[in-house]
Amino acid sequence: MDKAKFRIEIIMFIAAVILAVLFFFPVFFSIISAFKTNGEILKNAIAFPSKLYLDSFKYLLTETDFPRAMLNSLILTVVSIACMIAIIPMAAYAIERTGKKWTSYVYVYFLAGMMIPFQVYMIPLFKEMKTIGLYGTLTAPILIYISGSVGMGVLLYTSFIKGIPVEIEEAAAIDGCSRVRTFWQIVFPLLGPCTASMVVLQGLGIWNDFLMPSLILHSDQKTLIVEVFKFVGELASRWDLVFAGTTMSIVPVLVAFIALQKYFVKGIAAGATKG
Repeated sequence: MDKAKFRIEIIMFIAAVILAVLFFFPVFFSIISAFKTNGEILKNAIAFPSKLYLDSFKYLLTETDFPRAMLNSLILTVVSIACMIAIIPMAAYAIERTGKKWTSYVYVYFLAGMMIPFQVYMIPLFKEMKTIGLYGTLTAPILIYISGSVGMGVLLYTSFIKGIPVEIEEAAAIDGCSRVRTFWQIVFPLLGPCTASMVVLQGLGIWNDFLMPSLILHSDQKTLIVEVFKFVGELASRWDLVFAGTTMSIVPVLVAFIALQKYFVKGIAAGATKG
């Protein structure tokens, strides 16, 4: 092996290790702090716990609204993702396969929505939800999450659909399949990596979202992250409860990411190279 190439690979490996440590440290810090008392955290934040302190988890699950908040987060995430997967792939398929001039305008319209930050229109959106009677219901953030994901979803799915041979669909049409049946039984299963990417990216965003639920939902309908933030006060904070809550919120996300990691990487790579 060439020495110059070997040095470059060593440098890249060291850089990757450093980045991995930097990204993993907040998670590691949160986990070790979850098993310490509030006094231990304030005394030495980065030290390992002297013993496994589990009262924080017990308090969260029995004395607070944390279980209800976790259920609300789960409902928002699952329902939003299910609706996205049911709607966005069909829109992308119609845009890509129709081949009409007007569909290109629709495509640009969807992508233009990605350029507008949520903070720009959140106040008018908040007032609109109150006007139509959805303020304080789980339906409001679900609709907002779905509409906010259309731009990115259409971009991913259209890029992936371009790599699927049209001949497969033509053969299905010859066999008597309708357009809808062709999409769901033939095309959609081939979009698995792209769907996994959507589930991971959008699911993480919804599960960890703080701003939207704090604006739209009532105080008795808090999500997981909003409930955890309740323990951070101006004069005093219960850091043991904060870290216990964040640790419990990490577990389902970590399990989902590990299960979908192979498809997620494949979908992102395919979306970046196709089209």
